[in-house]
Amino acid sequence: MISFIQGLVMSRSLRISPQYIERVKRAVKHNGFFRQRDLAEELQLALSTVSSFLNGRRVDYATFYEICERLGLELKEIADLEDERSDRAFSAEALELATVDCSGEETGTAVSEYMERPPIESRCNETILQPGSLLRIKAPKRMGKTWLIDRILAQATKQKYRTVNLSLLLADGSVLSSLDKFLRWFCGVVGRELRLRDQLTDYWVDELGSSQSCTIYFEEYLLSQLEHPLVLALDDVDRIFPYSAIAGNFLAMLRAWYEKGKRSKLWKKLRLVVAHSTEVYIELNIHQSPFNVGESIELPEFNREQVQDLAQRQGLDWQGSQVDQLMSLVGGHPYLVQRAIYHLTRSEITLEELLQKACTEAGIYANHLRGHLGNLQEHPELAMAMKIVVESTHPVQLESMLAFQLQSLGLVQLEGNEVKPRYHLYSNYLRDRLGN
Repeated sequence: MISFIQGLVMSRSLRISPQYIERVKRAVKHNGFFRQRDLAEELQLALSTVSSFLNGRRVDYATFYEICERLGLELKEIADLEDERSDRAFSAEALELATVDCSGEETGTAVSEYMERPPIESRCNETILQPGSLLRIKAPKRMGKTWLIDRILAQATKQKYRTVNLSLLLADGSVLSSLDKFLRWFCGVVGRELRLRDQLTDYWVDELGSSQSCTIYFEEYLLSQLEHPLVLALDDVDRIFPYSAIAGNFLAMLRAWYEKGKRSKLWKKLRLVVAHSTEVYIELNIHQSPFNVGESIELPEFNREQVQDLAQRQGLDWQGSQVDQLMSLVGGHPYLVQRAIYHLTRSEITLEELLQKACTEAGIYANHLRGHLGNLQEHPELAMAMKIVVESTHPVQLESMLAFQLQSLGLVQLEGNEVKPRYHLYSNYLRDRLGN
């Protein structure tokens, strides 16, 4: 299993092995998706992305994982790991069908330019130049964390640094069954990404414990092999938060590595980037947490000028009034803004129609909104708290953990000790659904 995941992380994209394409297409219909568009809408992906997946073209590995999970397919059975094409690029054919948006997710939109949010980029680039540094990036999903990480690693590459970009979404259930399995997987995939042979059996000492063995492997093998600094980016770290034993030990180990970087020449080579969407709700000793040290980055929304610039780049002759109308509904949320611009540039709908239908099941955000509603319905205490928020005409005070969890989901914003709906889009939609 470890060797499979290592191969998976080596490549930034995957495709279905040709002999399994028909089997996968049957699985689509078996799961009740009679059109590719139905599956795309269910997962909030571009139709072109789903089409690429189903026809054996390469898609981003996180997207591959997500589609497999929805269709009940074993990723390790259908993925083609024998393809030796570029680790970092899609095929030319796939590039024609799918672009990457400013939130770092494939959407097939025309909005493919990165929108800088100064001074965040310069702060990130300056941080990773510092020996032994730790950079923490936190934002709700689809705010652009993954894209920012790609930018950081691109800058690091220009400095001749080695880079590893690892999403913890790739840690499946078997890997997360114990700390030892998780840390062996972690060491294995980082080593494979660095093109180094697997030497785990030579360095892993069971009597010393998993965290110490992992540290030894990095210190005596991985870092010792490198002439240049290593930027290790860990995306979707909240994937392990529900596994408190794994998360607590892993995060404490990262903090220990950061402390080693202050005094050890070898550990100064390591620069950590840790990105997550949700609040860290596991209890961590203040001296063992990596979330109270290093440089902290919270991604902001686009401002008015950036939204207008983005619209104009895509050929929309917008004045301030159109920007204000859209932002009154969705603020400056990168994904929500660009989704609107995508549909408007295709002349599928006018701005007036978009605004009128936005909070309904007929609007362009229907799948996104249903996703939030589903999350709330799975957690009745959060649904009840959100119901209180959307039915109030003024900010309300909630129990602290509930407030932070709703904020982590991107549904509310804090005003002192009180919260209010983050966008009219959410409050209008959820008021009707939660009220019933």
